[in-house]
Amino acid sequence: MARKNRRQIFEQIEVIDAGAKGKSIAKAPDGKVIFLNNAVPGDVVDIQTTKKRKAYYEGSATYFHKKSDKRVAPKCDHFGTCGGCKWQFMSYEHQLAYKQQEVYNNLTRLGKIDLPEVSPILGSEHQFFYRNKMEFSFSDSRWLTLEEIQSETEIENRNALGFHMPGMWDKILDIKKCHLQEDPSNSIRNKINAFATQNGISYYNPRNQHGLLRTLMIRIASTGEIMVLIQFFEEDTEKRTLLLDYINEEFPEITSLQYVINSKGNDTIYDQDVICYKGKDHIEEEMEGLRFKINAKSFYQTNSKQAYELYKVTRDFAGLTGNELVYDLYTGTGTIAQFVAKKAKKVIGVEAVPEAIKDAKENAKRNEIDNTEFYVGDMKKVFTKDFISLHGQPDVVITDPPRDGMHKDVVEQLLYISAPKIVYVSCNSATQARDLALLDKEYKVSKVQPVDMFPQTYHVENVVLLEKR
Repeated sequence: MARKNRRQIFEQIEVIDAGAKGKSIAKAPDGKVIFLNNAVPGDVVDIQTTKKRKAYYEGSATYFHKKSDKRVAPKCDHFGTCGGCKWQFMSYEHQLAYKQQEVYNNLTRLGKIDLPEVSPILGSEHQFFYRNKMEFSFSDSRWLTLEEIQSETEIENRNALGFHMPGMWDKILDIKKCHLQEDPSNSIRNKINAFATQNGISYYNPRNQHGLLRTLMIRIASTGEIMVLIQFFEEDTEKRTLLLDYINEEFPEITSLQYVINSKGNDTIYDQDVICYKGKDHIEEEMEGLRFKINAKSFYQTNSKQAYELYKVTRDFAGLTGNELVYDLYTGTGTIAQFVAKKAKKVIGVEAVPEAIKDAKENAKRNEIDNTEFYVGDMKKVFTKDFISLHGQPDVVITDPPRDGMHKDVVEQLLYISAPKIVYVSCNSATQARDLALLDKEYKVSKVQPVDMFPQTYHVENVVLLEKR
């Protein structure tokens, strides 16, 4: 017996809201929610469903009867194929409104906590070309358009240098112009792509694990310094030197030209030796006169200008007078710790990654900051009675965890530490809401400030001030 087709078509449905992960929301005639990947609130569309679940559908708009006044023309030719800027067809003012609403909804519906009035979201001055770090992948079998597949013309050049297609680990979309990183990013990528193809330098195939060129990373600091790192699958001295010499000659403004030979199954470089070919082995970021050394493996907020706004909010919420002991959890390379240090008596930074703590100590020394201390430790275990006894009871705790939020044992540690104030910086207000609910018995939320770090996407940062009840 043939399997029943579960796909359905709904006609002239109004899109009513924006939801999580860049999806928009409509209601089917049967009352179920439909999550759409290609519509804007205010559109009236025909929908073909792609998945049916007990409580909702997923689908795509196939015909537009009316287009929303919230729409704008996307700037990027790759929009709709590349998955990087899902909201580029929505005007920025409405992007901000929906991000603000998402923060409020998550904190109230998931966290079920009482909130003060949420401050208006801080928008980004630059809505394009704002990222300081981009990573591109090479492939010898680029993603083909439907027109190319249906064409009888033989496609000789299948090389690509760009982004993974959404949900596809082995398909790369060749990118001509990306609107996320300022020049000379596009020029560097396009010229490397052309030179490598013209000179027969092979591109990587992840399925068969062969080919020389794997990835390209470009970092452009707020200081104007540029880092370029090429990842090769294996050593081929002649072709590696040919390409690196070309990059060095074509772009003399590059501060740091580096490479990695990585023959393992994945592209991560954190367990690999990074070799400096020309220039320095790092670049520098700057913020309020502080200089931060950034190497190939360093984490740094990817929107430099907006990171400054985020850190100012964090420092303001902490309400420092110069007499406070501050604990900075998930300190990374210590950027927040050093940023607030001049307004604090002392800052203790804790991070699980040893290399990050090494960078934090080095940056503090370079910046002549003598009231910070940094420790490597598992956040779930570090705050013992001995640790508190040794370093003191903090007046303020700043926590900036990864997207998964804080482990419940870390929340228990915070309740044990019992600092008068906690400033919680989050890149995921859903997991933040979960953690705030666990802290709610001892802490009230007194300030909420969303910050947009990533225009054209659905991502939003949020800073919350908690004060002891």
